Amino acid sequence: MLIEKLISPIVPTLTATDTGNRALSLMEENHFTQLPLVVEHQYMALIKENDVLDWNTPESPLSGADFLSYRPAVFANGHPYEALRIAHEHNLSIVPVVDDQNMYIGAITKDELLKYITETSGLDNPGGIIVLELDARGYSLMEIARICENEEVTVISTQLFNNRFTNKLEITLKTNRTDLRSVVASFERHKYTVKDVFGEQTQYEDVATRYNLLMNYINM
Repeated sequence: MLIEKLISPIVPTLTATDTGNRALSLMEENHFTQLPLVVEHQYMALIKENDVLDWNTPESPLSGADFLSYRPAVFANGHPYEALRIAHEHNLSIVPVVDDQNMYIGAITKDELLKYITETSGLDNPGGIIVLELDARGYSLMEIARICENEEVTVISTQLFNNRFTNKLEITLKTNRTDLRSVVASFERHKYTVKDVFGEQTQYEDVATRYNLLMNYINM
């Protein structure tokens, strides 16, 4: 999917003649903390709420503001992951989209990006989640997939996280199964560290733990 497919029709634009107060009003009305400034279809800047609030003359046209050099954007023919990266790095509520001539095409909202992640990562499908922890040099997606397949578990999606505190990779596997006991045991046999499990195993172990605590109490 291309970025342009995620463009939202609800993001208004600002013009150079709009005042800072007008910009704040539009942001509040539409629940955004940034809005794009567009002049003759050209993307000029991304106006941030905090910059306008700190501006000494918010009643003046935006053309006279000193914060018009901020212009993060993504290309329409790029991948949505690039929009996710920009939104995360700049803490944006919207991400402007342009073509290779810097013509403004539209903007993607944070809600649209969240919806994209949910739908493409399989999070909206039933199934459990396993989190593995391992050294980066020991990472093999082929081997991980093979272990899952041997237990008749399908990996719907994977996410990699480099934990800077432990210097370990954390591999999150979204699967098609809720009962993950057999595949967890298989990973442990192959010397993988299973950090977290979210599925029937978690519920089973919780019930078993409570039962054992109850029996210990009765036998006291």
